[in-house]
Amino acid sequence: MNSFGSRRDAEALSGDENEIGTIVIESSIVVLRELGPGLLETVYEVVLCRELQDRGLKVERQVSVPIHYKGIRFAEGFKADIIVNDKVVLELKSVALVTAAHKKQVQTYLRLTGCKLGYLLNFGEALMKHGITRCVNGLDE
Repeated sequence: MNSFGSRRDAEALSGDENEIGTIVIESSIVVLRELGPGLLETVYEVVLCRELQDRGLKVERQVSVPIHYKGIRFAEGFKADIIVNDKVVLELKSVALVTAAHKKQVQTYLRLTGCKLGYLLNFGEALMKHGITRCVNGLDE
């Protein structure tokens, strides 16, 4: 890894969501180039987590996020595929076509976690640049 990448990666440890997001995008591109499209989402999840950890980020997989409904807490809310540095939510897909429902899913995850930035990453695309959907929740663009 070049020194520029190392410096940026180290800064993202304490950096803002956008700095972390840049590393997430770069890492997802690397993973798709290496593995190719069309594998199971769990394959991309475990490999992307390793790539992000190698770049010095804190990564949690399959994070249980409770929901609150009418003042009642339900532990069985949902599981976020990946949460990076407690700030950025990643939802991974490996599908032929991303739908509006997939994008709404990420928006809901952001609202329920309180995170400001999320990415829908579709590893079903031949090129990752076509598979990245950035979602925000009160984050300055």
